Amino acid sequence: MLNLKQVNHVVEVMGEMFPDAHCELVHKNPFELVIAVALSAQCTDALVNKVTKNLFEKYKSPEDFLAVSLEELQQDIRSIGLFRNKAKNIRNLSQLLLDEYNGEVPKDRDELVKLPGVGRKTANVVVSVAFGVPAIAVDTHVERVSKRLGICKWKDSVLEVERTLMKKIPMDKWSDTHHRLIFFGRYHCKAQSPQCESCPLLEMCREGKKRLKKKAV
Repeated sequence: MLNLKQVNHVVEVMGEMFPDAHCELVHKNPFELVIAVALSAQCTDALVNKVTKNLFEKYKSPEDFLAVSLEELQQDIRSIGLFRNKAKNIRNLSQLLLDEYNGEVPKDRDELVKLPGVGRKTANVVVSVAFGVPAIAVDTHVERVSKRLGICKWKDSVLEVERTLMKKIPMDKWSDTHHRLIFFGRYHCKAQSPQCESCPLLEMCREGKKRLKKKAV
C-alpha cells in the first residue's frame, strides 16, 4: 500500500501528464449534468455526448422530459445501453425534482442520491463539478487505477476506495484528483492495454511490474 507521501506524488505526476483533466460530459447546467452522468452508467462519455447533443436541444427542463411519452424518450436515447431503465429513471427524476425541489437540482449529496438513477458516484460528480464541493467520485477508472497502484486494496469495495482516497488526499485536492485518476485510467492505464512500458509511475506500481515481468518471460 502506498503511503501518504507516495499517493500525493502519484497525484502530482498525473497532474503533469494530464494538466487539463476535467469532466468530459458536455453540459450547460446542473440539470444537464445529472442527466448526462445518469446516462453514462456502463457507457462511454463519448457516446453520451453524442446522444445529449440532440437530447439537450429537445429537452431543456424537467417539464420537457415529462411532456413526452416514455416510449418517445426511449427512442431518443436508444443507442445508449440500458436505455429503457434510464428513460424511466429520467422521467421519475424529473417528476421528483418538480415535486420536492422546485425543479432545481439539490446541492446536497444526501438529497441527490434520493433521485431515481442517481447513486453515490453520480452525486459526487454533480456536487463537485456543478457546485464546486470537494468530492471524489469512484467510477471504473478510479477504482482500477487506485487498486493497480496500491493506493487501495484489491478487495476494497467502491465505498472503501472512496474513503481511502479521501483519507490519503487533502480535501482541497479531491476534485482535481478525481479527474486526474479518470484521465490516467481512460487514456494511459487502460483496462485491457495499460501503457506500463512508458509509465512514469512504473517504479511504484505493483501491477505494472508484474505485467512487464510476465511479458519478459
